[in-house]
Amino acid sequence: MTLADFIITLFYRVDHQMLQVPKPPQAALYPSAVVTLGVLYALKGGSKRAFYRWLVWDWRALFPPRPSRTRLFRLFAAHADWTNRFRAAPTTVGVVDSYGIELIHRVRHGRARQPIGKELGAN
Repeated sequence: MTLADFIITLFYRVDHQMLQVPKPPQAALYPSAVVTLGVLYALKGGSKRAFYRWLVWDWRALFPPRPSRTRLFRLFAAHADWTNRFRAAPTTVGVVDSYGIELIHRVRHGRARQPIGKELGAN
């Protein structure tokens, strides 16, 4: 699956779930496009400026009526409640798995005077 196919599939699924949300008359983007772009921003990560540049340069054809960078991120903040329907419910496995980072890397073990913690599995 190419990235274009992924974006189109994501947009289709988001649009299918948001059929009952009306488009405001003055809005350039449909609510499903705003949510799709917000999900892409969350998945891609990085800075806001780099994401917008990537969106404009690489995906101009998929999202032609896009607002300016600052307006787009204000839309993300204003309509964050639209994305709540796409979040997964927290589970015990998800909470336990989130503690996957080690406090001290093996290379740095023993260098600090007051180590924060001990690496899992270290002797």
